[in-house]
Amino acid sequence: MSTLDLSLDSPVGPLTVTQDGGALVALDWGARANGETSPLLAEAKRQLDAYFAGALDAFDLPVAPAGTAHQRKVWRAMQEIPFGGYQSYGALSAAIGSSPRAVGTACGRNPIPIIIPCHRVLAAGGGIGGYSGSGGTATKRYLLSLEGVALTS
Repeated sequence: MSTLDLSLDSPVGPLTVTQDGGALVALDWGARANGETSPLLAEAKRQLDAYFAGALDAFDLPVAPAGTAHQRKVWRAMQEIPFGGYQSYGALSAAIGSSPRAVGTACGRNPIPIIIPCHRVLAAGGGIGGYSGSGGTATKRYLLSLEGVALTS
């Protein structure tokens, strides 16, 4: 199967979900022309729409993000952070035997944001930290607010 894309509108702007084989490999900001779709892309759209409507608190989609072994380890750990929760870069790095800076770098290179919830990783003391998605930290704040996380800073 070739790579397939599906674009959708969301409260954080247009998004495009990409499938390669039987798994999602990317979620990008911006729309691309939709061509052939698949049941997996339709399900990804359904779950993303439900997430943004407040009716879904856990994604159940196969993902296969391309990255280094360390990045994939960070991304797996991020998927363990529950909806409405968060973890600091430092705590996440301690849990996987890494450094906060390396975790931050992996967060910034996450190819499937929202579904792999890098927005749930915060700076020490609950600070917002960074966000590589469109809209930067405003988008990160929106996603956390959608999940009921009240930030103090």
